[in-house]
Amino acid sequence: MIEWGASGVTLGIETSCDETAAAVVIGGGDIRSSVVASQVDVHATFGGVVPELASRAHLEVLTVVVQRALEEAGLTFQAPEVPAIDAVAATVGPGLVGSLLVGVSEAKALALAWGLPFVGVNHLEGHLFAALLDHRDLPWPLVVLLVSGGHTVLISMEGPGRYRQLGQTLDDAAGEAFDKVARFLGLGYPGGPAIEAAAASGDPQAFAFPRAMLDEGLDLSFSGLKTAVVHAVRRSPEASNADVAASFQQAVVDVLVAKALRGAEDVGAGGLCLAGGVAANELLRASLSAACEELRLPVYVPSLAMCTDNAAMVAAAGWFQLRQRGPSPLDTGAQPNLRLPLLP
Repeated sequence: MIEWGASGVTLGIETSCDETAAAVVIGGGDIRSSVVASQVDVHATFGGVVPELASRAHLEVLTVVVQRALEEAGLTFQAPEVPAIDAVAATVGPGLVGSLLVGVSEAKALALAWGLPFVGVNHLEGHLFAALLDHRDLPWPLVVLLVSGGHTVLISMEGPGRYRQLGQTLDDAAGEAFDKVARFLGLGYPGGPAIEAAAASGDPQAFAFPRAMLDEGLDLSFSGLKTAVVHAVRRSPEASNADVAASFQQAVVDVLVAKALRGAEDVGAGGLCLAGGVAANELLRASLSAACEELRLPVYVPSLAMCTDNAAMVAAAGWFQLRQRGPSPLDTGAQPNLRLPLLP
């Protein structure tokens, strides 16, 4: 069981991709503010995130977002006065290097100016903490299905900082597959919500799309599914986007649920958590909840605000990291390929 603190105010900053976010969290779990500035409109024209545009957008709004987060938490101040916080945490990786540099630079500058510890947080570890912000005193070990645009990984979480990787995608992440299929179908960006909206009026049984590696271990693969969608549409150009989207979405969810349940069974998990942007998908949330209820396995689904990239999860992860491992050096840089720290 996590020892939640009654004190310890952390300012979190998140700029790993296309969301500019700042948050104030007390004791690793009490969210006092969470501000997110989306860049969806910036990238929609291009059908995906343009790294250079993302980093420029972060530069334009990050200081304002940080100030709003402090004000909403009741921590207004006037320079050179130092706000009543105890640490500054920021995502250092993985992510887009230009975007990461913006957040890391601002966080280190604030920590240095205010004389506070700086904590560099792994973005994936932040997502693991997202469910903990909505649910306290979870039973260990937990299995976390982390599904986003850049990552699809199955983690056994034995406690804060204690992780074992059970499986991962061998090619496309689930969110990446959603984006690519949505782009192919002309549904727009971001792909996850676009596919979900189109699928609402479609028949999930219209196309028998493959469920790759469904009965093979805990790794996943979505590249072949994406290719199958392309071939199916070319063979049947009269097919409705709704049917294609519904059948594709069902195939993805079937695999994710099967792998998550198998992982939970393998480690004797006390519960199963969802995390990441794709965790906002209603079919995935409902299907996993129904399957876990049938097995009498507790399931913990984060709020929609905690699914997408946010700084509250970064602040929470940073607070626990500071207590366990101390502050990060101020020469810590952006690490776009940073891996989740795993137990041997």
